[in-house]
Amino acid sequence: MPGTGGSALNQSLLSPSPAARVMAKWATFAVLLAVVVIMLGAWTRLVHAGLGCPDWPGCYGFLSVPQSESSIAIANARFPETPVDVEKGWPEMIHRYAAGTLGLLVFGLAAYAIRHRRSGVPVKLPLFIAGFIILQGAFGMWTVTLKLWPQVVALHLLGGFTTLSLLTLLTLRLRRRAKPEPTRERPLAGALAGFRPWLYGGLLLVVMQIALGAWTAANYAAVACTDLPTCQGQWWPEGMDFRHGFDITQHVGPNYLGGQLTADGRVAIHVTHRVGAMVVLVYFAGLLGLMWRRRRDTGLGNAIRLVAAVLSAQILLGLANVLFHIPLPVAVAHNAMGAGLLLSVIHLIWQHQLLPKTCTATASNTTTMNQEVTA
Repeated sequence: MPGTGGSALNQSLLSPSPAARVMAKWATFAVLLAVVVIMLGAWTRLVHAGLGCPDWPGCYGFLSVPQSESSIAIANARFPETPVDVEKGWPEMIHRYAAGTLGLLVFGLAAYAIRHRRSGVPVKLPLFIAGFIILQGAFGMWTVTLKLWPQVVALHLLGGFTTLSLLTLLTLRLRRRAKPEPTRERPLAGALAGFRPWLYGGLLLVVMQIALGAWTAANYAAVACTDLPTCQGQWWPEGMDFRHGFDITQHVGPNYLGGQLTADGRVAIHVTHRVGAMVVLVYFAGLLGLMWRRRRDTGLGNAIRLVAAVLSAQILLGLANVLFHIPLPVAVAHNAMGAGLLLSVIHLIWQHQLLPKTCTATASNTTTMNQEVTA
């Protein structure tokens, strides 16, 4: 009978899974470690240590940065064109150690999911993340072997954010499976149904802005404008070279440490990143404001406040980067807060998806709400 099937399904969803509870703890730790890896990657790039070790996965053929006189002599003989710089080698290797630990943790989650697949834990997603982490490791290798080629560096940065997003999604699914909550009818939940495409649009904007940030970092364009709100004293700097700044056909071969673009190309990238930040700010100010008015008893208040707080902090950090000329702590925090903004938007979408469908949400309500969103 249809009623019996639905009851059995609900009963299954309400039964907690011990395996999911254990896996959720490790997945949460993986999310935190992924944030650390992103911050370490930013630190490595900002101290110009991206080529602190000219080989991969070791450092001058060693498991760690060579420090003794004999080890340094051997390393310099192996790579005469890139003499050992211990101060730049350690940031690179610490980043690799953290990334390697994250990779092992991801493989452990995949193995655990396969072993406990009969317990209702997700299997496909952990396996996909494990496969993606291998690709991300390859991009880490190419970042070094191709001498910080901007295309690879930008994709490697985006891969880090993608890994973080996938791990966050896995954690949310596991937590729901570990401690499912009974469905509670919320009569006003339907008032927010029409916001779903707008939330996905906001997520797309955040991803695009992160991509712009990655391209800005890969081409060392963060310092192209050192004043606010203008750039080099102009609202729209003359001579900006967008064609050169966004040329993705740059040749493989040169050492891209410090960047190879002209000043006009870097200014074009920087200004585009600023414009993108303004678009994201205005979009979410409107979207979150409308959602806040209609939240009522839907339980989305905290998720909305979180996105607003993280977005505000990210904008302030971006302004501080320009005003104080990219101080290392602020620049690293700006990267971390970019990850935080992405995760807070994903969390808001997740909470919105969990809102129960109500029979009282009529088509006229949705149409009226859509008109308000687009107004």
